[in-house]
Amino acid sequence: LLTMQFILTCLAFAAIGRVSALPGSTTAPSSAALPTATSIVPGLNFLAHTAGKLYFGTATDNTQPEFDDTTYIRILENWWHFGQLTPANAMKWMYTEPEPGVFTFDLGDQIADLAHEYGMFLRGHNGVWHEELPDWVTSTEWNATGLAEAVHRHVSGIVGHYAGQVYAWDVVNGRPGNHIRTAEPLNDDGTMREDVFYDTLGESYIEIALKAAHAADPHAKLYINDYNIENVGNKSTAMQNLVKRLRSDGVPIHGIGMESHFIVGEVPTTLVENFLAYQELGLEFAITELDIRMELPATRESYEQQKQDYHTVVDACLQVLACVGVTVWDFTDKYSWVPGTFNGEGDACPWDSDYQRKPAFDGIAVAFEHGNIGA
Repeated sequence: LLTMQFILTCLAFAAIGRVSALPGSTTAPSSAALPTATSIVPGLNFLAHTAGKLYFGTATDNTQPEFDDTTYIRILENWWHFGQLTPANAMKWMYTEPEPGVFTFDLGDQIADLAHEYGMFLRGHNGVWHEELPDWVTSTEWNATGLAEAVHRHVSGIVGHYAGQVYAWDVVNGRPGNHIRTAEPLNDDGTMREDVFYDTLGESYIEIALKAAHAADPHAKLYINDYNIENVGNKSTAMQNLVKRLRSDGVPIHGIGMESHFIVGEVPTTLVENFLAYQELGLEFAITELDIRMELPATRESYEQQKQDYHTVVDACLQVLACVGVTVWDFTDKYSWVPGTFNGEGDACPWDSDYQRKPAFDGIAVAFEHGNIGA
């Protein structure tokens, strides 16, 4: 899907030659300063398009002060950098159905309108997740019939409201928490995770949600979004088996979201092998919540390693046709969720808290241009 903007820019840059992402070492104004990016590119989404992907995108959170920050909005609205938006919180259950059957979409609509205005893909996030639920969901003593009806009503309501506007929905979702209580359909050992939905409905809540979403918007891609499934291992194998069961039962599922909340220097080495396994299932997938955190304070060495790590992840997506795009979990350290969740860690995003592009930006750019980064 190419916009007229994109076509005109391609012609302009074709006239002056290939854009350079300058894979060499970054420089800083003093030896004490952290390095910054050196890439000379029109934008990361532009590069994603030229590399054959649908988008490079970002999450954004208008339940926080982000939308009152004019510098943040100026960068967010730039299609050359971001061709896709994910509402980090605005479409979650507590914000969209605070009372049974009472829906509110003002926050979600704000992001949907922004995506439409700037020609960006919109990702629906999310349908069923055991956190950020209103009290009436968590405090009710559910029986199977009642909770099944609640899940069906909620998913039908939010997906139906945005029908025709959303490229893909994270119908069943999660993210890493504090390593004690996490929020995905699967445990790391591949067993089903216990929560209000699984405890009452078993695995059927996933089928209920996916079928309701498909009925509400038959054209949207329906995803299960999870973490620690990016590499070869028990959890990824269990997710693939879950997909096989769902598809054999005629349940609509089109894609898998690889959340990709990584740690500097610890990016899995089996990304491509694992991604190919999902492609062989006939699914598309996306990197949906990418950030790569580090211990603070940051050092020049940790920034350079982060640059390599971002390159590794984006390059893995490029090597597998079924990977449709990459989304970072917000683009600036100023609004990253990491410091509030992982004590002593942060600086996970491609832009720093002052909106300076970090070497991580270079890693992404070089990967999209099929370049290499030296050790």
